[in-house]
Amino acid sequence: MSKLKMEKNKYICIHGHFYQPPRENPWLEDIELQDSAYPFHDWNERISEECYKTNTASRILDGEGDIIRIVNNYSSISFNFGPTLLSWMKKHQPEIYQSILDADKASVEKFNRHGSAIAQAYNHMIMPLANERDKYTQAYWGIKDFQERFERYPEGMWLPETAVNYDTLEILAELGIKYTILAPHQASRVKKIDKESQWQEIREGNIDFRQPYLCNLPSGKSINIFFYNGALAHEVSFGGLLRDGKKFADSLLGNFSMDDQKPEIVHMATDGETFGHHHRFGDMALSFCLNHIEKNQLAKITNYGEYLELHPPTYEAQIVDNTSWSCVHGIERWRNDNGCNTGMNPGWHQKWRKPLRETMDWLRDKTINLFEEGASVYFQDVWQARNEYINVILNRNTENIDNFFNQFASHSLDREEKIKALKYLEMQRNAMLMYTSCGWFFDEISGIETIQVMHYSARCMQLAKELHDIDLEPEYMERLSQAPSNVHRYKNGAKIYEKIVQPAVIDLLRVGAHYA
Repeated sequence: MSKLKMEKNKYICIHGHFYQPPRENPWLEDIELQDSAYPFHDWNERISEECYKTNTASRILDGEGDIIRIVNNYSSISFNFGPTLLSWMKKHQPEIYQSILDADKASVEKFNRHGSAIAQAYNHMIMPLANERDKYTQAYWGIKDFQERFERYPEGMWLPETAVNYDTLEILAELGIKYTILAPHQASRVKKIDKESQWQEIREGNIDFRQPYLCNLPSGKSINIFFYNGALAHEVSFGGLLRDGKKFADSLLGNFSMDDQKPEIVHMATDGETFGHHHRFGDMALSFCLNHIEKNQLAKITNYGEYLELHPPTYEAQIVDNTSWSCVHGIERWRNDNGCNTGMNPGWHQKWRKPLRETMDWLRDKTINLFEEGASVYFQDVWQARNEYINVILNRNTENIDNFFNQFASHSLDREEKIKALKYLEMQRNAMLMYTSCGWFFDEISGIETIQVMHYSARCMQLAKELHDIDLEPEYMERLSQAPSNVHRYKNGAKIYEKIVQPAVIDLLRVGAHYA
């Protein structure tokens, strides 16, 4: 096979999902000192140094160990960054932030007007477990955040944990998203796009990952899906592929079929932190791999948007509803004691997951009632106002806030009315942040990620009390007492909330003292 022919028909795409759970104190909107990240101030800072920064200027070495090139990996891979992470990065790591934006612009030139960055549902909520309004707002905020940063409309959207159902895909399609990326076991069946072909069942993820698939939705809309190579992704994340960039390249190339004439895309998706944080020097293995393939014309490096334009789907697929990439039981990891855990704490249960989610659902529904009742005094359409509130979150200057009220307020609001109206929207923002998936992912309810989502719920209840003089905390804690801890001194979620979360709640006086 000639190099030219191989490059013409064989494409490679590597997707990195770059994300960290939001760590900001909900009252200060900044991350406090995290001792476990020493010698760095916090984990965002540490991972940024080990991964996000190194991928903006990754070194390619020759056989003698000398640097022959320094490249920005983001310009050659497909990637998404969590919006909450980018908000932190813009404030605390502006040079890295700008390098990521510049890489996307470079990829637009490189890949035939298709940028490599794609959007993400806003704060990593498990979409199939969200109510319909939250699903829509999460996707809408993710798109608006992307537009503000990358100055274009996203072609694709990353679903947190690749958790998917048809309702979620309907919203993506409605909002103009062209494609998403899923794990191979999330495919149910496939067939050629013609009337004569019969559906073929997919068992144990045995799907041809070398092509995109059209997914026709119940509404009549459709969306494209790329099912990534699961074995390859696993070897990159948990095996030894990133110890050797040449070996990484050979593994990618070895996943093409023997058909020289058929266009194929070998692609994989993994946590972006794999390239530098989880695997030291992983960014260098990535850059060497891509450079080796391009330099020797072994295949064409591409992104999903470009490949879709060049080679539209010839097959269609149906998905398995309520599935994800990191839970063999579908989406149970985020609502039940299903056996999924990190494996680091043998003997620990996760019986706390279900009562924690049920408690959050109760609080969410309570705040919906308060929001619809109270915010309707200030807005023409409270849910439209919530969707468009992302524009204020992205830029909280006075002029932008005034423009927001001019567009969506039901009448001219005075200063006190504006403050109350914003509090209602902040209550809703925190009601979504408290569903950040990391709160349920790990082994113990007293873990830092679960404490973080409880902080958001505390802020939510504080705003409800300020606006309606309703104290939701007693019933919240009663419900949370049904969530047992594995740590004897904590007993249950209510005790954790009492010992750790309540002392962290800040009022205006304490905010002033903090900044003083």
